[in-house]
Amino acid sequence: MIRAVLTPILAALAVCVLSLGAAAQGMGALARLIPEESRVSAEEGGVSLRLSLSQPVPFRVFTLADPARVVVDFREVAFGDWPGAMTLPEGIADLAAGPARQAGWSRLVLELTTPMLPQTAAMTTDPDSGRAEVILHLARADAADFAARAGEPPEAAAPAPVRGEAAPGVADGQITVVIDPGHGGVDPGAVRGDHTEADLVLTFARELRDALRRTGRVEVVLTRDADVFVPLPTRVTIARAAGADLFLSIHADALAEGRAQGATIYTLSETASDAAAEALAEQHDRADLLQGVDLHGADDVVAGVLMDLARLETAPRAAGFAETLVEVFAASDVRMHSQPWGEAGFTVLRAADIPSALLEIGFMSDSRDLANILDPAWRAAMQEALVASVLEWADADAARMARARQ
Repeated sequence: MIRAVLTPILAALAVCVLSLGAAAQGMGALARLIPEESRVSAEEGGVSLRLSLSQPVPFRVFTLADPARVVVDFREVAFGDWPGAMTLPEGIADLAAGPARQAGWSRLVLELTTPMLPQTAAMTTDPDSGRAEVILHLARADAADFAARAGEPPEAAAPAPVRGEAAPGVADGQITVVIDPGHGGVDPGAVRGDHTEADLVLTFARELRDALRRTGRVEVVLTRDADVFVPLPTRVTIARAAGADLFLSIHADALAEGRAQGATIYTLSETASDAAAEALAEQHDRADLLQGVDLHGADDVVAGVLMDLARLETAPRAAGFAETLVEVFAASDVRMHSQPWGEAGFTVLRAADIPSALLEIGFMSDSRDLANILDPAWRAAMQEALVASVLEWADADAARMARARQ
């Protein structure tokens, strides 16, 4: 009798989850700037920009020279008359907004009177209102350092199809993958000599993005495309706003010498599958706990039930990706850990509505792994195997979803 009563209730909740998921997947629509809650102001040693948006959207930050500018691209935001109405602080010569060259993106340009580089670029979301706040801190920089870092990233320069619109010659099987380079900014991750995990995984993520895009079937969004700190929950927010079909976080951690080597793929578990996985999960979560923005434990009972129901669909899909990756890596002779697939409670894997995985491309504490990560030829070989894994999984996942709908 109890089962008979609960079954229709759970079925109704499942419908709610699917509706919520569909709404989340549509968050790439136009966002609106809230002018009364947005400002650009001087702060000690630089400038602070705070933008209040009606909803979260993916964004990227980069600098350009001649003249010196900081560019913030959004997908996408209606700024209205706000840029022209602002009183500009010292250090900012002009503030302008308009469409970016890439279809489906908006651009905000801060023209500088003195070189400044982004020190913080992050987005926070209000769980009650659904609004988002983008926070950008610029610090004064040496002119040579600014010039060395200036340049438009490839994805900002080349036109790309808006999500939902197939590019010419692209098959219906196009998917969106969000790649999350771990750490960044105030959180460098593992450090070995002159190398930081944050820098190494960003290089790897950019190369993987380009390799995936060359297939013509994959649209890619990076959670960060610079050495900036992005809160862990915000990385998931960016994935949801991008309508991600797959979320892949990239890391290259360090454990005690000899304890870990080779690539490892992780999917979500409330309890770590082994001590090493638990230690890594603690390292990743602690970075955001120290920032005071780790909100993953704030869900109420109803939200928890909805998330659990959503995971009934996404968990097998994430497991399918992990299984495919292990098989493809083995066939491609990519060096893997003795236990190549583990489970852990990483915050970035907690999106209930997106199949998610965390890939350790190797361990910086192992000299051979570190040498591989620094080798462009090795990275290219692993990225080729990753591309094959994503495409094989996407085909199998689409077939499985079609069977489920029948």
